[in-house]
Amino acid sequence: MSSLSLAVRDSSTMLRRNLLHARRYPSMTLNLLLTPIMLLLMFVYIFGNTMSAGIGSGGPDRAKYIAYIVPGLLLMTIGSTTIGTAVSVSNDMTEGIIARFRTMAIHRGSVIVGHVISSVLQSIISVVIVGALAVAIGFRSTDATVLEWLAAFGLLVLFATALTWIAVGMGLVSPSAEAASNNAMPLILLPLLSSAFVPLHSMPGWIQPIAQYQPFTPSIETLRGLLLGTHIGNNGWIAVAWCVGLAVLGYFWSASKFNGDAK
Repeated sequence: MSSLSLAVRDSSTMLRRNLLHARRYPSMTLNLLLTPIMLLLMFVYIFGNTMSAGIGSGGPDRAKYIAYIVPGLLLMTIGSTTIGTAVSVSNDMTEGIIARFRTMAIHRGSVIVGHVISSVLQSIISVVIVGALAVAIGFRSTDATVLEWLAAFGLLVLFATALTWIAVGMGLVSPSAEAASNNAMPLILLPLLSSAFVPLHSMPGWIQPIAQYQPFTPSIETLRGLLLGTHIGNNGWIAVAWCVGLAVLGYFWSASKFNGDAK
């Protein structure tokens, strides 16, 4: 069997392992999924009228605010889901199962590749759930074409892949599951310092650079433009550059740490 065939076979096996684990122990995924769902409901029904008054022209309009925050919450959902990946990887590293895998004739990289693919699939499923809830409470994207929907889906997958590789690296360097959860918290906190909930120009001057020069804001603005027809500008290529850069960084970081621990 060729090296590529071995890698594909073993990665598929590890993917099934992780999906079965997620199905048998869904509490972690459900707990992380609750955060964006609660934020969606809270900001729409408690703060919606007030927050919408500062967006665009016109008076308070809850429907307008739903359209504004949903793209940001979809990306926040991905960040929240990948925290579970960091915890899962850390558990594997600290509970001895990786040492057992290394005694078996399996492709070394298949362990973390299985985690990555499983996490991306779980992230997309979580996005679909949050998106369905958003549609149920009034979100609409009537102007988006099929091509724009496909581009939006591609951006979500690319963003999930990038954050997942970073989360895998965080899990590998964490000495415990609790530490992995804490180390991965920026993946869900960064959206709070982005354009997810309010426009950048409404923020204090000192925080605007932090909100602007981070991966979530250009990705949110790109997704908002694709789904709602707002101006994308240069946010599209900046978002892609962030995703590719983080994915490459996370891959080499994870591979270096994983292979280094094997020596």
